[in-house]
Amino acid sequence: MKAAQLQETITFLKEQGITAPEVGIVLGTGLGKLVDEIEILKEVAYTDIPNFPIATVEFHSGRIIYGKLSGKMVVVMSGRFHLYEGYTPWEVTYGIRTMHGLGIQHLLISNAAGAINLDYIKGDLMLIEDHINLQGSSPLAFKGANEFGNIFADMLEPYSKKMNTALNLIATENNIQLHSGTYASVLGPQLETRAEYRMLQILEVDAVGMSTVPEVIVAKQLNLPCAAISVLTDECDPKNLQPVDIAEIIAIAGQAEPKMIILFKEVLAKL
Repeated sequence: MKAAQLQETITFLKEQGITAPEVGIVLGTGLGKLVDEIEILKEVAYTDIPNFPIATVEFHSGRIIYGKLSGKMVVVMSGRFHLYEGYTPWEVTYGIRTMHGLGIQHLLISNAAGAINLDYIKGDLMLIEDHINLQGSSPLAFKGANEFGNIFADMLEPYSKKMNTALNLIATENNIQLHSGTYASVLGPQLETRAEYRMLQILEVDAVGMSTVPEVIVAKQLNLPCAAISVLTDECDPKNLQPVDIAEIIAIAGQAEPKMIILFKEVLAKL
């Protein structure tokens, strides 16, 4: 059933002209301006794609974009899905499986996250080196999941060392501060308590968010090399916690986004 649904989605998008993407990109909260850099050949709203989930978060636009960026054919998810919206892990990662079925060979992911590491400040970027899944579920835990690959996916290296090395080099060349660290993915949508932030510090987490990890797990099942960058939009110091302003988070993501765009555009050229 799931395989048939997925194939229907992939066939539809190929019929729309999305035939030869090399790299898939997932754009996180407040991080949509990369689209302006793409020579767009085709756009399809999620609402028009058979079996595709619909983005419900107001700052996720909900469309597949296909075009050329840095000499590569890219397919971009502008708008992602979260468990906190009521989606299943299968639905949250449906776009990753779709892009893989369309033919991508690499995956780039962005997200907005809170800085747990007190040496990091809002507006900084962090390259994810490892993660902790605190969402209480797995996108590989369903009947028939082994149709799509090994369900016992090896998470020794969830993020491509080759891609991360390239991104670090590009950051140095462009004088962009790019931290590296561990990302924890929580269910949300509520933000964390002071006690929960203290717990994350004890776990040596550097940033926390509500996405990305399910997508990376599925990429690993599909043997799809991926890299992910967090834009740190707030500081999560349990001893000095301030009320969170979602509008401010979106604004900070927008201010930091040009640095992320440089990193993504230049790493595309090297893939």
